[in-house]
Amino acid sequence: MVEHAKRQWCAVYTKPLKEEFAEMNLRQRGIPTFLPKLFLPRAANRKKQIVSLFPSYLFVRLNLFSDEHASVGWCPGVKRLLAFEGTPAIVEDSLIQFLTTQAGAEGIISSRCNVEVGQQVSIEGGPFDGLVGIIQEPPNARGRVKVLLELLKRPTKVDVPVQFIKASWVAAGTLPGFRPATQPPA
Repeated sequence: MVEHAKRQWCAVYTKPLKEEFAEMNLRQRGIPTFLPKLFLPRAANRKKQIVSLFPSYLFVRLNLFSDEHASVGWCPGVKRLLAFEGTPAIVEDSLIQFLTTQAGAEGIISSRCNVEVGQQVSIEGGPFDGLVGIIQEPPNARGRVKVLLELLKRPTKVDVPVQFIKASWVAAGTLPGFRPATQPPA
């Protein structure tokens, strides 16, 4: 029990695309690990729907006062234990606890978006800064959202980086100054 109290979460830097391989080898050595993964919706048009939340990184729970941390660097799939000036980088227990509560079995976290199709949003930044539009498609794997804007007095679908989208509560109805093509002018 005393040995368990000395264990701390640390970050491990893995070889590219070898997070699961490194995790398997670390577990075979008896080292507790946590590899958070992200489940992407099918609309993301990706080969893999489950990807590493932190590509090339995973977390291990080590006793830093033993030789355990030295063996991590020699584990297949691992490049090195993340350290700053020779001291292993400690990850706060609260961060790991937060991630584990978000994750289901197997450490998988479902991705979710805070905007919905049909929701009115404003755009802050980029070439469409200041315009208001309606979400037409959820964000894709590249972090872009299809938004219906009125450009040159015509409804036009544009791809906007998700970081430029600002959603707010709006009253039901149409956009200010926006008339769908089927609605006659007032």
